[in-house]
Amino acid sequence: MPSTVLDRLAQQLQAAEVTAAPLQPMAASSSKGSVTLLDYGAGNVRSVRNAIVRCGFDVIDVTSPEDVLTAEKLVFPGVGSFGFCMGQLEKSGYGDVLKQRIAENRPLLGVCLGMQLFFEESEESPGVAGLGVIPGKVTRFDEAAVESIPHMGWNGARTIRPGSSTLLDGMLDEQGYTDKVYFVHSYRAMLSEDNADWVLTLTDYGDASQSFVSSVQKGNVMATQFHPEKSGEVGLKMFNNFLSAAAIVSPPPVVLPLSAAERTVLARRVIACLDVRSNDTGDLVVTKGDQYDVREKDEGGEVRNLGKPVELAGRCVLHLLATILRCPMRVLR
Repeated sequence: MPSTVLDRLAQQLQAAEVTAAPLQPMAASSSKGSVTLLDYGAGNVRSVRNAIVRCGFDVIDVTSPEDVLTAEKLVFPGVGSFGFCMGQLEKSGYGDVLKQRIAENRPLLGVCLGMQLFFEESEESPGVAGLGVIPGKVTRFDEAAVESIPHMGWNGARTIRPGSSTLLDGMLDEQGYTDKVYFVHSYRAMLSEDNADWVLTLTDYGDASQSFVSSVQKGNVMATQFHPEKSGEVGLKMFNNFLSAAAIVSPPPVVLPLSAAERTVLARRVIACLDVRSNDTGDLVVTKGDQYDVREKDEGGEVRNLGKPVELAGRCVLHLLATILRCPMRVLR
């Protein structure tokens, strides 16, 4: 193993004070404007809200069906089950106005289950109708054809529509692939002749029969199966593309059948998980609890301090790299 590589990495980490680079706001302190968020009580949308703010926009919450129609740009997340979310939309009076907004081609970005709700129905909730704006049924991954369910982790997306797309502007490599984005889902929509005019990208998981729709766009309406709000700088770029575009560009529809393409691959990522909390003086420390008790047993009873979080995370990175460099590797897209 080339120890000099690790030495250089250690020096670089030390020079940078082993700082974990946080996501930085993509705008100056002044706001770029306001974006409307449809929070209809179907789950925690805090990460979506934070992503919008990081892109430099203020968030306006929908408080009535009229807000869905009048919003300049609307972000439509979805968390939970297909049936529960559709029930919440109907209960709040948002289902019909969402369909009207889409029919009027008003700017809209759906996220994760928000994209699945565009379809007609889902195996997850038999008998429950979706918004029905995209033909097709959302189905569960075939357990015999994939490694595990849910499909969870970092995977790529490959565009099947040549031409410019507002959502993917500046995001594709020369072969038409995005960088890794974050997925967590057990159900997926599939490309068909009936919905090909909507499908923007596909992602591969399991055998070839399991390739699924990972994003859609038709005119000013678009959605992603992955979570851009949880996909780091790549996801923020996608959010910013939608939020900042003065005019949304949609590529021409795909022509079927598709030509053969290199498959995307679910990445293997190891993340150092550290228990971190503030001690009595307000400093963040790595600690370890005994039956959830993180204080020492001596007279002082101070919070158990195993070290500084950033420093220990840096050491974990070095140990991981040392392990990887000892193993034969192959590069995956």
